[in-house]
Amino acid sequence: MPDTMSERTRDMNKVPHGAHHIAPDVHGQNFYAIDRQFQDLMSLYLEPGLRAAMTPHFDRLGALAGGHLDDLAMTADKHPPVLHARDRFGRDEDWIDYHPAYREMEKIAFEDYGMHAMSHRAGVLGLNKPAHPLVKYGITYLFVQGEFGLMCPVSVSDTSNFIIKRYGSDALKKLLLDRLLSQDPATMLKGTQFMTEKAGGSDVGALETEAEYVGVGPDGVERWKLYGQKWFCSHADADVAVLLARPRGAAPGTRGLGLFAMPRRLEDGSRNSYRIVRLKDKLGTRSMASGEIVLDGAIAYAVGDVGRGFKQMMEQVNLSRLSHGVRAASMMRRCLNEALAAARGRRAFGHATSEYPLLRRQLMKIMLPTEQALSMYAFSADTMGRADKGDKEATNLLRILTPVYKFRACRDNIPVASAALEVKGGLGYIEEWVTARLVRDAQIGTLWEGTSNINALDVVQRAVGKSGGHKTLSAALKAKYEPSGALPGQYKGLLGATLDRVERFAEAVASDPKHEKRSRLAAGALYHATTAALLAWEGATLGAQGGDARRLLLSRLVIEHRLSPQDPLSLNESPWEQEAMDLLLDDAPVPLAKAVALVG
Repeated sequence: MPDTMSERTRDMNKVPHGAHHIAPDVHGQNFYAIDRQFQDLMSLYLEPGLRAAMTPHFDRLGALAGGHLDDLAMTADKHPPVLHARDRFGRDEDWIDYHPAYREMEKIAFEDYGMHAMSHRAGVLGLNKPAHPLVKYGITYLFVQGEFGLMCPVSVSDTSNFIIKRYGSDALKKLLLDRLLSQDPATMLKGTQFMTEKAGGSDVGALETEAEYVGVGPDGVERWKLYGQKWFCSHADADVAVLLARPRGAAPGTRGLGLFAMPRRLEDGSRNSYRIVRLKDKLGTRSMASGEIVLDGAIAYAVGDVGRGFKQMMEQVNLSRLSHGVRAASMMRRCLNEALAAARGRRAFGHATSEYPLLRRQLMKIMLPTEQALSMYAFSADTMGRADKGDKEATNLLRILTPVYKFRACRDNIPVASAALEVKGGLGYIEEWVTARLVRDAQIGTLWEGTSNINALDVVQRAVGKSGGHKTLSAALKAKYEPSGALPGQYKGLLGATLDRVERFAEAVASDPKHEKRSRLAAGALYHATTAALLAWEGATLGAQGGDARRLLLSRLVIEHRLSPQDPLSLNESPWEQEAMDLLLDDAPVPLAKAVALVG
């Protein structure tokens, strides 16, 4: 035994304090380099020259997302923005203070990567034309694994630019567009959209904000004054807000709404006549400022035909919905990576926790929706790229893909985040670790740009009932996997039968109002059938190229666990499933022959 206090202290210092028992997280890793599934899908969908050009950018952003951006996000989340209502002279010069960490994240997103401008002009990231949607949303996917909150300002800037570029008059575009698409902080204008009011969230036609015609200015831009309140305004201090208001005397409902672009400051530098009256104290997205706005004769510019404002705004909403699906895919990837790191790095009762059957099943419940959402990103972005070139069939296909994706991926994100937190254990609940923030931020995906009910109704009543989008979707999927020589014929038959069954169900729900309560089930079934087909094609194609065919195994799991009847009290187990799970939870590539044997 040591005889002196100093000897006892020295001996105590030699004893580990237990930190080596704490499982690691994935902070510090390159989120692109460790994401083989994302890399594989880029090899399938991106044109080789564009992929080669983008790989260094993906790699650099992956390193940022796992390192410096992740640090900045953690700091900004703990130091939310602060509203100052008046200056020291008592003037209503309301402004918002942000932590320097948030400002640095803005620099990465807007200045360095031009995320708000890349799909609207050439020159961003050295591209000689506007970025393909696969590139834009690929950048989003990597960025959000580090920071989610800032993606709202980025997305609404991007979609506002789209609306003004598409529907704005030549005079309005001359006034705003170059600055909205700039990456230079000295000239850049950031955008947003303000829609929700106390009287109307999902019921947009109930909006009470009024617009009073002023006239056409010397610059040729049509000006109006706006009066009213906007109740939930994210990116509250943006330079230009796109919003809906009802011209005085216009019809009630959505038909009477006009679309306007409202600058924060007028051309002479003075403040416009609206105030940010308070910021919201939110569950998540704490780094980003959401507030309430009072409009008191604020000058705004008409965007397009003021009699078609709602239809024009819906294009912006649909773009935001697609972005939400990608953001959900991104957050689920972070959750999966964190859960795997925790399960493999934590030992209990003499074994890594990843070796225990219950936890392995839980990891699969995280993995499956994560990979489904990734497939939907690639397919949807590829479809958008074709639609942007004037492909009418792709346009019709995108019409149903967007709400289907937003509906299911954003819903899946919530249980995935909760499951990842549980895998982390008590530490997952502590705000020093990213999982607590992932759980908080996951909730907003089912609220922004329409709740789950609104998106499900859009799928069933409009995309299916009015446009027949379910038939377009089924045909597009069959055209993708049926020519594959790597998929066994029996499995193609199973995929086809599944698609046909889901198609009939969605049509039946859409055809009879009494089935409206099943709209969410129909929208979810369309998502699962779509991802089952995509995962099968992806896995077979990659495997035939000598790569990883694991996505084919995931396809079969989607069919069995999302689209097939299950007896919850049955003890029968599919022998193939245990082997498939072992392969999927191992990092080694799955050979095509092995995957085919298991799904056949």
